[in-house]
Amino acid sequence: MGIKEANIYLDNQYGTYYAGQTVNGRIEYVFDSPKKVRGIHVKFKGEAHTEWYESKQEENSQGKTESTDTMHTGNEEYFQISYYLLGSNTGNEIEIPAGKQVYSFTCTLPPVLPSSFEGEHGYVRYTVKVTLDRPWKFDQETKMAFTVINALDLNLNPSYREPIRIQIEKTFCCFCCASPPLSVDVQAPVSGYCPGQVIPIQIDVENKSNVQLHLVKIFLRKVVTYRATSPTPATKKIKNVVVMVQEGPAPAGTTKHWNLQLEIPPIPPSNLVNCNIIDLDYDFKVECVVPKMHLNMRDKKYITIGTVPLVGVGGPSAPAPDSAQYSPSQPAVLPVSPGQPAQPTAPSAPSGDPSPGWVMPGTAPAQPPYQTLYPSLAQPVYKESTYTARTIQDKGDNNYTNISGPNFAPYYPTYAAVQPPPLPQ
Repeated sequence: MGIKEANIYLDNQYGTYYAGQTVNGRIEYVFDSPKKVRGIHVKFKGEAHTEWYESKQEENSQGKTESTDTMHTGNEEYFQISYYLLGSNTGNEIEIPAGKQVYSFTCTLPPVLPSSFEGEHGYVRYTVKVTLDRPWKFDQETKMAFTVINALDLNLNPSYREPIRIQIEKTFCCFCCASPPLSVDVQAPVSGYCPGQVIPIQIDVENKSNVQLHLVKIFLRKVVTYRATSPTPATKKIKNVVVMVQEGPAPAGTTKHWNLQLEIPPIPPSNLVNCNIIDLDYDFKVECVVPKMHLNMRDKKYITIGTVPLVGVGGPSAPAPDSAQYSPSQPAVLPVSPGQPAQPTAPSAPSGDPSPGWVMPGTAPAQPPYQTLYPSLAQPVYKESTYTARTIQDKGDNNYTNISGPNFAPYYPTYAAVQPPPLPQ
């Protein structure tokens, strides 16, 4: 007897907000009998966490080798906002009638937050948890995660307009004689992109050697550095391939010219500004595969993934902003006007009518804060990341915590309608 259903709904279908924007939502309960509570409490939280194990082999006093496992952890909290939708922690018991009951909530996010991130050994995560505060009994909690984006505007740093060029050359020795060189030239038009865009890649091969070039592989890699503070400071660096394209072969004595396209999937923006325990970078790696008796040729350059695409670089779009506005001492992140936590709205009446300001679920996210700067820039399409949280339960939850919705994965803005400039012919 008690709760039949408990679900949290936010005011856009993707649950995606920019730092400084307001999150509106509601909790819907269905009770099969009247429920006595001290109150209904909502808590918003933004935090980062890192965690991994390391094994170490050591000799004991008897000279035997023993393995010990150490868990490294790091934690960082960005904000926590909580209040009662109904009742209080010191008030008398309140009886909630049986049936469907709806209570609305609101929270204005702080203006500076790192973007949501889910990784192998850590996360930056934002959650809302609604609790039925029950005297002398276990509290009943309902929790969901949502996405926060810290806008990284590629137009604010002139270096993101610089092209990428990787030139690799190698000679091969055979019976003490060096062959003429194998030369590979790889180019991409700019150094900054957004998810949804397609990177045009030009590969030129001049193979004067006597060795076949089997393949040229192009990788977009995610480079994550996790930091721990307990039991002692430690770091762990992980490199994962996000997407790869390839072309080949180029037999000995031939020249080849290839044009490839690499589409960027929904991934978090570079830097994770204001997060001190997770560093996120991306690189553009080239690997030239040659016969096994020789070493493959490799090189890489860093690439920046943003949330606001370059404009005025090869298509009908808004003009680029004045680069003089950019300060190298500041991160290339669009500022958002500071906001304070909103005053909680009064709970809705038992009839279930939402409080003023409520937007029904299924609507699109609020307009990005940078949209007024680029009025002709197409609105982004929000797509779910392939990087999913194993669980959003943490040490602050109890055994009665109900997770609202399926496995959480952040949604990121994508810009398939705004493509980077073509390579010069």
